[in-house]
Amino acid sequence: MIEHHRRRLSASAALLLLCCCCWASTAAGAELADKLRDDTELSQFYSLLEQNPVANSTLSLRSCTIFVPTNEAFQRHRGSTHVLYHIITVALSKDQLPKTVSSDMDGNPPLYITKNRNGDVYVNNARIIPSLTVELTNREGKRQVMHIIDEVLEPLTTLPTAKPDAITNPDAYQFLQQADLLNIGDNRVRTYRSQVALMKKETIYSAPGTHTFLLPVDEGFKLSTRSSLVDAKVIDGHVIPNTVIFTAASQHDEPKTSAAFEDLLKVTVSFFKQKDGKMYVKSNTIIGDAKHPQGVVLAEIVKANIPVRNGVVHLIHRPLMIIDTTVTQFLQDNENGALRKFYEVIMDNGGAVLDDINNLAEVTILAPSNDAWNASSINNIVRDRKKMSEILNMHIIKERLNVEKIRQKNANMIAQVPTVNNRTFLYFNVRGEGSDAVITVEGGGVNATVVQADVAQTNGFVHIIDRVLGVPHTTVLGKLESDPMMSDTYKMGHFSNFNDQLNNTQRRYTFFVPRDKGWQKTELDYPSAHKKLFMRDFAYHSKAILERHLVIADRVFTIKDLAQMSLVSDTVLLPTFRDSLKIKVEEEAGHLHDEYASHEWTGYVIIWNYKKINVYRPDVECTNGIIHVIDYPLLEEKDIVVSGGSYLTESSICIMLANLIMITVAKFLN
Repeated sequence: MIEHHRRRLSASAALLLLCCCCWASTAAGAELADKLRDDTELSQFYSLLEQNPVANSTLSLRSCTIFVPTNEAFQRHRGSTHVLYHIITVALSKDQLPKTVSSDMDGNPPLYITKNRNGDVYVNNARIIPSLTVELTNREGKRQVMHIIDEVLEPLTTLPTAKPDAITNPDAYQFLQQADLLNIGDNRVRTYRSQVALMKKETIYSAPGTHTFLLPVDEGFKLSTRSSLVDAKVIDGHVIPNTVIFTAASQHDEPKTSAAFEDLLKVTVSFFKQKDGKMYVKSNTIIGDAKHPQGVVLAEIVKANIPVRNGVVHLIHRPLMIIDTTVTQFLQDNENGALRKFYEVIMDNGGAVLDDINNLAEVTILAPSNDAWNASSINNIVRDRKKMSEILNMHIIKERLNVEKIRQKNANMIAQVPTVNNRTFLYFNVRGEGSDAVITVEGGGVNATVVQADVAQTNGFVHIIDRVLGVPHTTVLGKLESDPMMSDTYKMGHFSNFNDQLNNTQRRYTFFVPRDKGWQKTELDYPSAHKKLFMRDFAYHSKAILERHLVIADRVFTIKDLAQMSLVSDTVLLPTFRDSLKIKVEEEAGHLHDEYASHEWTGYVIIWNYKKINVYRPDVECTNGIIHVIDYPLLEEKDIVVSGGSYLTESSICIMLANLIMITVAKFLN
């Protein structure tokens, strides 16, 4: 009996000891678990963590770092969540994180750490929210760190139909070989895989380290001849060595050296994002050869940020470096891409513009981005087929015009280039050098910036711009202030207060604006007068001269209107602020104001006071008027000279007026 009680006591003691151990184990991990449980913004990850015994054991017994997505991140996430992929078994603060760490998931697939220029730290594609990091020591004395991240981490997994553990933590080459068994949606890379094998380029994908791999999917090889163009150099151009680039962490539009970068062939690769959220990658063949022409090739990323053992894979919708489509085919290929809305507008307008483009042997397109078509000013005219046809044609140039050629044209002046309608011109300006260069183009009163240049096609180039040309969005003052060709007129009008009226949207202005080179010519013709025009003391004269150039009426006068009016009457009388402007406008055949242009054109000249003045840029439309840029001001030397050869300054006018008032008052008092 005594022995029986002793045994029962021993069993109870053992059970009590086991319960105490279990309690101690649970309590040991309670601190970090409590932090998670008590934060309502992290409840979804906590719920998953509770159900994972390995994760609970790690929290209880080991040092660790845990990357916790917010509930908001889970709302954007599709698919299953792998808790252990969010845990590493070493405690690391944000500053201690190395470039690569091994996760606690089966096979220990790596997590990649990126620190960008803004000081943000990313784990794969997820940003660490810096102010929410928690560091503590658990009851076992183990240091633990919790980082809050804005995106759920997604490891590479196999399809449910694949054998368990068929592929564990593959490198990029294994990914390429076994892609059909991997969870990458409907994307297939069989064609590209065949070319990699044919060119014996397997080693570039199996190389250890941290690289970025760009793999074109089968959809990008619809053209039967395209796969044959994927040679060894093209394959090299799809790899960015020694750099891991996740899309959220990438520096957009920052060129990275590809594996195809050597003495005779230089290819860079960069990432960029449109406002609609779509990510793109582009190759830029800076130095090409017979098989690999210069130019930019764009590809949409159809599945991004796939981590592999030696870097990251992005699946792209077509191969880079290969230029095998015409401009027309490129636009058709963009039915769902970066120029989708431009293509839609062309087709909604009947598609004739696309036929015209197709008939051109050489062509350059200034293609507005998808975002550019969201401007409210466009909604009013998009259904006007005639107007839209004119606007679309304003974006087409009948020659191959890349940035280098624009720069040559821009060497000594703003480059003037005719569109398919020889009466309409575009004006290019290049500021800066290399990757810092900013290219702007003006057409129909709209100044646009080229956001993606030199997208090369077999018969020309496409430049993506940020505005639709020919749809004005600024007043006369706004245009005067922003256009580099009109800066002298703006300065003169600013210090003389002439510009104050030009923002008035209740009026309609026709403004003959001398371009900067026109004012510079007056320095040669009237050096003394030119100097004083830009002096504040002569603001009265400057204002009076500018008022001569500004027609104020209840309508605007296009250059064609003025030419037709000149046919009816020998002199056209236009109302200005003080008096009226007498001019005559004639059509005149000549050459472009551009030493690189070879073709003739029919332009316009203004005849004023027996002087012929070329109209350099007619019909620059604004929301409250129209500007005609002219080659020379409506100016004569006597305009700022008073009798006796003395110059009448603003201060002298004030003194004369003051003396006149004093004399008048004195006479009245007497």
